Amino acid sequence: MTPYLPSPLVAADPDALNGRVIAITGASDGIGKAVALAAAAHGAEVILLGRSVKKLEAVHAQVRERHGERSLMAVLDLEKAVARDYDQLADAVMSRYGRLEGLVHCAGLLGALSPVDHADVPTWCKVLHVNLTAPFVLTQVLLPALRAASDASVIFTTSSVGLQGRAYWGAYAASKAAIGNFAQTLAHELEGSTAVRVNTLNPGATRTRMRRQAFPSENAELLPEPAQVVAPYIALLAGTARDLTGLTLACQPSPTVSGAASAASGPASSAASSSVVN
Repeated sequence: MTPYLPSPLVAADPDALNGRVIAITGASDGIGKAVALAAAAHGAEVILLGRSVKKLEAVHAQVRERHGERSLMAVLDLEKAVARDYDQLADAVMSRYGRLEGLVHCAGLLGALSPVDHADVPTWCKVLHVNLTAPFVLTQVLLPALRAASDASVIFTTSSVGLQGRAYWGAYAASKAAIGNFAQTLAHELEGSTAVRVNTLNPGATRTRMRRQAFPSENAELLPEPAQVVAPYIALLAGTARDLTGLTLACQPSPTVSGAASAASGPASSAASSSVVN
């Protein structure tokens, strides 16, 4: 088992992200929404990326009510977006901010859990596109903005089935394994020549819509809320994590402190210490 990272990693100062510009996919719901709200609470300007205008407007309103004008909405459907949509987003980020200190990939698609014999090919392709190809394209077009920052962080949300395949998880497991490999590749390319850090993070079993879809009979009351697993995201986005890149992290919520978490680290090629599927 890999050692736990020291507690300062997850004990981010209240102003740890002050002045930083952070883009979050899947910001309309679940962990993405929780990361967006937490980032704004720590002083960041957040770019809310998602496909539901109504839900994004609700999160935007929450940020504005609690922290003032610290958010920008950008509707982006990762399943249907074309090159023009990505380019327009990248141009808008550079035009408005001139840089990007953080990119958090929280959006994801579960697809249908089924044996390989009965896997639906169009669904397989859709899951691989949303969970792998779209994050690759979005990261690629935003790299100039990330490089323009004095310190930047890219975080890919992963899962234990991306480290160890499991029956019936086909496309989702394959996509998470592939995004982990892509993160390693990107980390190696950027390390030493840029100030951009790259990590994968497994939040573990969390009370989200996707989790309910995967485990409909599970007692959701026993799972942590998204807000309880965001601390490692905030810590990685902060400048204090400058020496961390290429690591796979696994977090588990604190049983006593809401919003706290601990993270285990190891080389990106090793398995994160988690036995649950998120």
